[in-house]
Amino acid sequence: MTLNGLQHHTSDDFRQRVLDVSSGAAMPPDCIDHGDHRINSDLVGDLLKKPLRPAAVLVPVFDREGEARVLLTQRTAKLRAHSGQIAFPGGAIDPGDRTAERAALREAEEEIGLDPAFVEPLARLPDYLTTSGFRITPVLARVHAGFALSVNPHEVRATFDVPLSFLMNPDNHRRESGLFQGKERHYFSIPYGPWFIWGVTAGILRVLYERYYA
Repeated sequence: MTLNGLQHHTSDDFRQRVLDVSSGAAMPPDCIDHGDHRINSDLVGDLLKKPLRPAAVLVPVFDREGEARVLLTQRTAKLRAHSGQIAFPGGAIDPGDRTAERAALREAEEEIGLDPAFVEPLARLPDYLTTSGFRITPVLARVHAGFALSVNPHEVRATFDVPLSFLMNPDNHRRESGLFQGKERHYFSIPYGPWFIWGVTAGILRVLYERYYA
């Protein structure tokens, strides 16, 4: 599959693109300038005035059969926040974490048994603000071959992966809307097979596309 001129898109290609773009011209750092935050500016303006809890997620990219793929989870229905939704591994930043990268690695190990020794953090995306009260820092990472997963059934119902080329194809991004607290809110969704990727996760993927692939 061709992705913006790349015939074979691997995790090495992803790593190099992230490093090249991140070290190049300055990009707008503000979360309001990206993804579905840009099309819900009034909501984001309200969220910026509230005390939001710092959180981090890992955006893990790895190779399978010579193709870069993104690892995702389905959260269990028992969790208080974003239960049952498709998500990246992650959670709140604890005082002992000190950085978003350490929090994302810790949460990934706790949720899906991903050994941090296999994970190479590359860059951060702009923070994503949620109506559930979190300021999420997405950490882009390349996962090296040889890793194994062990799912924590209390937090994760299932894991699956999606080709990066599919997720970075804007033709697969749907812009949808719905009522939230009496106002129309816009969001992205990226359906893939039986999985419906939307909300925070689709919003973060949209920002990844806008910053590195658009």
